[in-house]
Amino acid sequence: MRQSGILMHISSLPGPDGIGSLGQEAFDFADFLREAGMTIWQVLPMGPTGYGESPYQSTSVYAGNPLLISIDRLVGDGLMEAPAEARFVPEDPETVDYAAVRARKMSLLRAGFAASEKRLAQELKRFEAEHDWVRGFALFTALKQRFGGRKWNEWPDKAASRRESAAMERYGRELDEEIRFHIWCQYVFDRQWRALKAYCNGLGISLFGDMPIYAAEDSADAWLHPEVFQLNRDGQPKRVAGVPPDYFSEDGQLWGNPLYRWTWLKFHGYGWWVARMARMAEMYDIVRVDHFIGFANYYSIPYGAPNARGGKWVIGPGKALFKKLRKKLPDLNVVAEDLGEVNDRVRRLIAWTGYPGMRVLQFAFGGDDTNIHLPAVISENTAYYTGTHDNLTVRAWAENASAEELKHAAQVVGFKTVEEAPWAMVRMVMMSKARIAVAPMQDILGLGAAATMNHPGTVGGNWLWRMKEGAATPELARRLNALNKESKRKEPKS
Repeated sequence: MRQSGILMHISSLPGPDGIGSLGQEAFDFADFLREAGMTIWQVLPMGPTGYGESPYQSTSVYAGNPLLISIDRLVGDGLMEAPAEARFVPEDPETVDYAAVRARKMSLLRAGFAASEKRLAQELKRFEAEHDWVRGFALFTALKQRFGGRKWNEWPDKAASRRESAAMERYGRELDEEIRFHIWCQYVFDRQWRALKAYCNGLGISLFGDMPIYAAEDSADAWLHPEVFQLNRDGQPKRVAGVPPDYFSEDGQLWGNPLYRWTWLKFHGYGWWVARMARMAEMYDIVRVDHFIGFANYYSIPYGAPNARGGKWVIGPGKALFKKLRKKLPDLNVVAEDLGEVNDRVRRLIAWTGYPGMRVLQFAFGGDDTNIHLPAVISENTAYYTGTHDNLTVRAWAENASAEELKHAAQVVGFKTVEEAPWAMVRMVMMSKARIAVAPMQDILGLGAAATMNHPGTVGGNWLWRMKEGAATPELARRLNALNKESKRKEPKS
């Protein structure tokens, strides 16, 4: 079955309140996908954003981002009154101002909580019983607020950092209302996400989620389950994750996430990973596992190192983890992000799992005809992209490519000008033999560097792009639909 899709994060949707949400704008985009003949909607990680607003540094591997909750849908569902104040109108509607959005959205959510908590008492109780992670996450979030936003391993009350029972009981009483608020937010997020997923599935569209392999150091996960991670007695990481010098950075990438204690996890039946993947399967129809190579071998960097140059490769869990996942979650639908330093161990693991790997057309040019990202070289069992959230847009890439790269790309893809490059590369990915073809919405719209979602290795100025209101036009949908038919990719159910 040949499929096609668009990578478009929820925060990048146009609409009210300064950030995309799970409201009408999301349902409208699903309608656009259907009219375009697409069967996949790929999003970035949906958790609460952490350091630098990165969805890859979330405070929970389970929770949803409250900033993506739709206030309009809360009002429409009768869970709160319409806000008295005028709509938030950002200075730049194509950029998310996270500080302004957070201040306003959280204030409105607190009003919704006050208005509806009692009415939702039974549903909230049931939600908490069905999601055993949510109370711990809510307590973590409330404590983090109590301690001025500091990392959990730097909280002034070490009894709280260590989760000593007496401290947990005391803070549970003191922060009871705040804990209930954060549980309410997660209930509302889950309610709205499920509604969107049901709508998409009804249109024949699969929601394709992105799961970072690592949890953040400053997360409820590390605080609640320090035994899972390579931490010292004070909760500080011993060694952290990243990748060696590569295409993106001459110093490599120092992600800073604590590494896993894979021997401990194996001894305990990989239960933490089974629970995490079960949540992903609950949320998404397809899961892209970011940095899949870390399961075969992972890059280990000493904590406190200035960059990733001094790291070393360590053998990962390999097949043992996926045998357990296959047994416990037989219907799990995974795409393996296998970009980076891929060796024979990685190749053998991916071949054994049978998961589709990833290739990126932007990486195909400037070398010889053996490049694994070239259309003629990729295999059918591939998810093929024009670019990812970590790439420049195709337009920006073409504007910055070397003369050799651009000439090679023009010959292979078939374009004459930089302006023609984005659509030509979208078409090439769609016409390829890859089973899954995906393009970021920025490439479909032919946008330049300002629309780039993330610049790896930098902090600040990332994750900000929003699509212009009205950009997803009926004409564009018809053009994409024609391309889907030409490339013989599956169309949504009529």
